[in-house]
Amino acid sequence: MKKLKIILFLLLAGISFDIQAQELDVNLQIRPRFEYRNGYKTLLPEGQKGTSQISQRSRLNFNYKQDELTVKLTFQNTRTWGDVTPTATADKNGVAVFEAWAQYDLTKKWSARMGRQVLSYDNQRIMGEMDWAQQGQSHDALMVSFHPENHQLDMGLAYNSNAENTFQTPYTVANYKAMQYAWYHTTFDKIGASLLLLNTGYEFSRINNPELIIDYKQTFGTYLTYKAGKIDTNLSFYGQTGKSIDLQVSAWDAAVNFGYNITDSFKAGLGYEFLSGKATNDGSKVIKSFNPIFGTNHGFNGYMDYFYVGNHLNSVGLQDAFLKLNYNANKWQFALIPHVFLAAADVVTPLNEKLDSYLGTEIDATFGYNFKKDIVVSGGYSQMFGSKTMEFIKAPGDAGHTNNWAWLMISVNPRIFSWKK
Repeated sequence: MKKLKIILFLLLAGISFDIQAQELDVNLQIRPRFEYRNGYKTLLPEGQKGTSQISQRSRLNFNYKQDELTVKLTFQNTRTWGDVTPTATADKNGVAVFEAWAQYDLTKKWSARMGRQVLSYDNQRIMGEMDWAQQGQSHDALMVSFHPENHQLDMGLAYNSNAENTFQTPYTVANYKAMQYAWYHTTFDKIGASLLLLNTGYEFSRINNPELIIDYKQTFGTYLTYKAGKIDTNLSFYGQTGKSIDLQVSAWDAAVNFGYNITDSFKAGLGYEFLSGKATNDGSKVIKSFNPIFGTNHGFNGYMDYFYVGNHLNSVGLQDAFLKLNYNANKWQFALIPHVFLAAADVVTPLNEKLDSYLGTEIDATFGYNFKKDIVVSGGYSQMFGSKTMEFIKAPGDAGHTNNWAWLMISVNPRIFSWKK
């Protein structure tokens, strides 16, 4: 607390010499989450037992605005309860900078932002904050935005190195070496339309050749929404091409969601997504499996994270058909989401046996409760009913085992300081 007071004093002292309009807002987030994992992300192997743990995110956010200038600085610590001893002299993960950016509004329609920032667009399928993960996701980037009425065009780029080097050095961080993107959004009547062009370059060197090469992969597509009366629907299509580590890329993703507000409190929806994959007996070197790349993937294809949350890449792809039921009452929110999963490409064993495309059924149930101002309690239970094909894909997992997952999270988000003149 003493350090926080010093920081606030220095900020106020620094800005008090200018009589321009200024705003400073400081808020805090404490978010512990208990999880019981008994087949989470993959089928539990025979003879193994589930586990439980509590993770926590702690964030301190500074938001400052002076006329055309906006600055944000976010410190965070992520931890698992007990990952250091009670008498530890240092934290295992330390304190990291999640966001540190400055934005200047050049005109009412043009702005530029530089620094560590969240890049989140549309339904976050391709580019998102990944807020479920305690560490989140942010990028070191420069972004220019053009935003006249009913239109927005964001253009961004990044170029990464692992240190301030004096000569060419391999980039060893598990990240892109270079990235450029453009996102355009417009609205007309009851329709919203977005276009995304994303170019990511990953550095590598060929075997027995020290030359550093950057292969670029392009992800491009559209996201459309339609809202009218009780109807709320969206559809998207994305393609991927280019190269990745000397291999050609040819993949795609398509999704449609239809929602209907039956009452003010009850909403029902249907959805389907197809992410291209590659048959297990396909000997070509072309990458045919779609990669959601920077997406908030926990929000898609089941909350048990069997697909695309650090897994299931360069695999048989996925078909996901699901139903969404949402009910809100006073301070409560409830949701029930059953999924039916199928492989998008053939699953063939080494003995040339073609397996059924059905992977399994997952049922997700969640709740949220606004306990009081700045405090939200949420939780959920999920169960996976896997198939023999899922066993083959997720070997050595056991589909006969009860594979389930449960969680409970408390998010405390108080504003601890606010100043304006």
